[in-house]
Amino acid sequence: MNRILVTGGAGFIGSNFVHYLVENTDLGVTVLDKMTYAASKEAIAGLPSDRVSLVVGDIADAELVDGLVSSHDAVVHYAAESHNDNSLNDPSPFVQTNIVGTFQLLEAVRKHGVRYHHISTDEVYGDLELDDPQRFTEATPYNPSSPYSSTKAGSDLLVRAWVRSFGVQATISNCSNNYGPWQHIEKFIPRQITNVIDGVRPKLYGAGLNVRDWIHANDHSSAVLRILEKGVIGETYLIGADGEMNNLETVKLILRLMGRDESDFDHVTDRAGHDLRYAIDSTKLRTELGWKPTFQDFESGIADTIRWYRENEDWWRPKKAAIEAAYAAKGQ
Repeated sequence: MNRILVTGGAGFIGSNFVHYLVENTDLGVTVLDKMTYAASKEAIAGLPSDRVSLVVGDIADAELVDGLVSSHDAVVHYAAESHNDNSLNDPSPFVQTNIVGTFQLLEAVRKHGVRYHHISTDEVYGDLELDDPQRFTEATPYNPSSPYSSTKAGSDLLVRAWVRSFGVQATISNCSNNYGPWQHIEKFIPRQITNVIDGVRPKLYGAGLNVRDWIHANDHSSAVLRILEKGVIGETYLIGADGEMNNLETVKLILRLMGRDESDFDHVTDRAGHDLRYAIDSTKLRTELGWKPTFQDFESGIADTIRWYRENEDWWRPKKAAIEAAYAAKGQ
């Protein structure tokens, strides 16, 4: 491979992948991003222009996608509408981007014989009971519970069908919850960190007992590259770093690491259909492809993330007031 097309490469997880490629490979990268509110040109600013270029456009634009795919050796598809609350308010952009956009990419890689890797989420599996010792595996049946997760599940199934029916050279990964640099401050961890920086008490949905399995975006990036290079065509790999922690414990950890009392937060009304627990079993990825995470304990990864948000206030500060106003209007 010489050049990779990264969809959604100006978003949170995608931009971290672009940085990872620049720092760890000699590959050229084209970022295709619609530049919605969740994307940021600053997230890829300063990267070498001879290796990284940005195309502003929609993955649902068949002509644009076809032209780009034809001149690349691989596509890594991060682009997605991904905010659960937004999907409950208006599912239509989720169908358009996550389903129609994925279809256009699959048709293009099918036409041009280009390697394709599809980024998905553990939310396609639904949720687990809080006292259930099981974790998601590649064999877990799909059971999505929101318009967001159902459209991601649908896109995964499209990939599987295009592999089987048309011989598309594709792999899929389903990852646990990401955190790290460049994450939009509407999301749980950066919202809590930036609130504490501002001297505002963090907000916690319900009792905060919902469990998430956290992974640093840099570790997600290393796993995706490993799958792209060594993964078996047609296979699905689950990416996780054994970072299970409930939201209450996460808020308390952030407060403690930032020098605040662990009880200095407020409970707000839980959101509709809030999944109870996600937990990833990444044994297949680790044993078959030899991958392991760098941040092997959640606390060190959160400390690194707190440092980044402290040092990059100029990036998130302009968005903060509007985000908090939107949450306040919903009583959150």
